[in-house]
Amino acid sequence: MRIIRDLETVPSEYRGGILSIGKFDGVHRGHGSILERLKVCSADRRRPSLVFTFTPSPAEILRPHLAPPLLCTTQRKIELISQYEPDALILFPTTREFLKLTAREFFEKIIVDLLDAHMLVEGDSFNFGCNRGGNTEVLRSLCEEYGRLLRVVPPVHVLGRGVSSSRIRSLIREGQVEVARGMLGRPYGLSGFVIQGEHRGRRLGFPTANLGGVATIVPKPGLYAALARHGDQTWGAAVHLGGNPTFGVAGMKIEAHLLDFQGDLYGEFLNLEFIARIRDVIPFSDEASLLKQIQKDITNIRRVLLMNKLEGLYKV
Repeated sequence: MRIIRDLETVPSEYRGGILSIGKFDGVHRGHGSILERLKVCSADRRRPSLVFTFTPSPAEILRPHLAPPLLCTTQRKIELISQYEPDALILFPTTREFLKLTAREFFEKIIVDLLDAHMLVEGDSFNFGCNRGGNTEVLRSLCEEYGRLLRVVPPVHVLGRGVSSSRIRSLIREGQVEVARGMLGRPYGLSGFVIQGEHRGRRLGFPTANLGGVATIVPKPGLYAALARHGDQTWGAAVHLGGNPTFGVAGMKIEAHLLDFQGDLYGEFLNLEFIARIRDVIPFSDEASLLKQIQKDITNIRRVLLMNKLEGLYKV
């Protein structure tokens, strides 16, 4: 998969291809359905397949204080999209001037003039142009006017609900990581660098890796069964999100106790994948009570991870 960051220099071999445009935040199962159709249409017509996405997202430019938190970083989005094997991924550098284009101007300038797309493959909730002025019906009309083909992919439903990035964000905020996993097609993950903490966990016999620099949405405070990945190594993990009321600590902290791990990862990049929510953040009367609960939690988390692995719900 070739990555293109400048539309003015799109290689000629990618013109006249099969194109899909979208934010693709999270690259969830709905996006996957679109990308699979893109791949099939590309093979059937023997034309190159192109995915067009934005960096940063339009909301980060127009309403940075209101922009929804991301489900994945740009690098993770690249990795996930590459699994569908498009010929090229266009990472369009979003600007305020670009976002002023009307739906027709966007279609004419980007789709016709710069890419000369033969066919577009989009979801039924696709919007484009200034103030989201274009939808699939507008797109269909423009395609007919300019002699382009259009394939609209129906939505994917999980548990009776349509899969969307906004729905997945809501589930993660609510701590419903198992339902979110069904919509994503994989466990929700976040990543950051391991930073120094207060070392309370180490003193209690359960050292934790504290994450900083996290750029994506953080689930609801609580304790989670998770997987921790560093390079090609994977461990089960007990992940505590939120404050520590037992010690009078407020705010959001991300602390992961890696099961059966020896050593430290300070300064290293660590990815956490959330398998299940175990309990709320609760205060304890003393360290002995806290330690007893931690031991119970670790036993429970080992059981949850083993059950999920046996059921094939995640891969190590």
